[in-house]
Amino acid sequence: MNEKKVSRLRRAKKSRLKIRELNANRLCINRTPRHIYAQVLTPDGSQVLAAASTLDKELREGATGNVEAAGKVGALIAERAKAAGVTKVAFDRSGFRYHGRVKALADAARENGLEF
Repeated sequence: MNEKKVSRLRRAKKSRLKIRELNANRLCINRTPRHIYAQVLTPDGSQVLAAASTLDKELREGATGNVEAAGKVGALIAERAKAAGVTKVAFDRSGFRYHGRVKALADAARENGLEF
C-alpha cells in the first residue's frame, strides 16, 4: 500500500479504538473519487443498522462525487437511522480529513436528527 493510505488507516484505527471504548453506535463513512458511502453500525461492528450511498436509486442521478451529493447521503442516512431507532452515534470519518464531502455529510446528518 502507498504511504498515504497507510497513514489514513492508522488514523482510522486510532479513532475506532476510542469509539469502541465509548460503546456507541458508529456512523462510518467511506469516500472514493466517484461515490460516498455511509453506514450506521452496532458498537461491536457486527451488524449494519442503516446504510446509504450515492449508489442508491434516488441519489444516482446527476453528479455523485461532489459536496451536494454527500449532503443528500447525510440526510438519507439520518432518516434511515431514525427509522431503525438510532438517534445518537459516534462519527467515524475513517481517517479522512473533516472537510469537503466528509463535513457536508456530517452536517446534513446532524440537521436531519442524528446526534454526534
